[in-house]
Order: sequence, then structure tokens, then C-alpha cells
Amino acid sequence: MPRFAANLTLMFTEHPFLDRFAAAAEAGFTAVEFLFPYEHPPEAIGEALRRHGLTQALFNLPPGDWAAGERGMAALPDRFEELKAGVERGLAYAAATGVKRLHLMAGMADRADPAARDAFRRAVAWTAERLAREGLDVVLEPINGRNMPGYFLNDFGYAAELIRELALPNLKLQFDLYHCQILHGDVTMRLRALMPIIGHVQTASVPERHEPGSGEMNDAFLFAELDRLGYDGFVGCEYNPRAGTTAGLGWFSPYRAAQGGRA
Repeated sequence: MPRFAANLTLMFTEHPFLDRFAAAAEAGFTAVEFLFPYEHPPEAIGEALRRHGLTQALFNLPPGDWAAGERGMAALPDRFEELKAGVERGLAYAAATGVKRLHLMAGMADRADPAARDAFRRAVAWTAERLAREGLDVVLEPINGRNMPGYFLNDFGYAAELIRELALPNLKLQFDLYHCQILHGDVTMRLRALMPIIGHVQTASVPERHEPGSGEMNDAFLFAELDRLGYDGFVGCEYNPRAGTTAGLGWFSPYRAAQGGRA
């Protein structure tokens, strides 16, 4: 049965960030993820995880100036040195949290631009090789253009092709069921085809990005499909609760007892 990680950027926002760990554990989650930890000291994040017996499933490497609209630097040719510094910053948080995989964001760039494609390939290869020295995976996530117009990595096929071409053992695909449905549809067949390179899964309903089971996808079927395919990683719950996090956790009830904290 899938192991779910509460996304603390979107869930339990009724509480201050460092209090969300306790709320997630109380609700029955044994793992968490979030977009970014960088507003808090790494020691504070690590202590919150240990205190509540939680596993850190994933977080993103620094994206540049998020408030100014930046969404990563990997496809930006003139930001490579800044990206490398950001990776080192992310690794300090990885050491404090025990996380095993980090998401590298591509950035806002035109995928038809050869310079952007070359920059992305270079950044991905460098980051994967750097993280490999620490025993960590790097994951790449295609993101749909409705939520993030202009994002470079907006195609599952392109991401999969690059991962297979580079053939680095710790370079994996972050498969968000929500983004895949909006970008391509045919989610089950894509899961089956891409499972060998998937390193992390995320979920939310389509089209409103609320709780699983509240939209057009048969989320319970997809979760069972992950089991049938032998996926043993986490499923990140990257959704916006419709009317309070706890009130919307009915979907989680059938899975709560089977949660485990292994990385």
C-alpha cells in the first residue's frame, strides 16, 4: 500500500511551518515533504523530524528568487555558478534531515532554445554527479503550463529521454499524477512505461488540485496501480485542501494504518 508524505507547504497551513510536523504526525503521516526549507535553520527542520518520528521524503533545491517569479536555474545558461552554490546549500539541509532525494527545478526558459537545452543538460549532469557523492538521488519534475506558464520542463517524454540518455544511476523522474494528467492524460500507461526511472510520485486531484478522489481521476485505482507496479517510494500529497487539512483527510483513512517511515 502506498506510503504518503504530507506536503507541509500546502497542507496543515492552519499552523506555523515548524508546527506542521506535529500536525502531520498526529494525522497519521510518517513522512513529509515541502517545497523549500531555507527560511529555517537546517537544525530546526531536523529536530522537528526527529521529535515527531517523521521521514523527510523530498524537498527542492534552491530555485533562485522565488518571490520575483524565478522557478529554478538549471536551464539558465548564466546561472550555473549560482546553481552550484545552491546545491551545496541544499546538501546542508539534506544532511540535517536525512532526505534521500532532492528536486532540481529547471527554471523559466524556452525549451526550443538550444542554449537553454544545453544549460539544462549540463546542470542536471553536474547535480546528479555531485549528489551521487553524498548517496542522494536528484529528481526532475515536468510541470504543466497552466500552473507554471513558461516553465522549461513541461513534457514527460523530454524528461524521460534526458534521464535515459544521461544514464546516471541516481537521476530519476518525479512523476506528479496531477501534472501528467493535465499535460498528457493516459496516466496509467505512462506510469507503466516510466516506472523504471521514477524516483518520486506526487498526487492531487484534477482540475482543482484538491484532495485525491475529488476530481476527474480515479486516484484509488492509480494508488493500487503503484502497488501492482512495485513502487516502494513515497507519494507526496501536493494538494490544496478544499476546506481545512484535517477535515479533508477522509481519502487517507484506508491507508493510514499501513504507513511506514523507511526512507
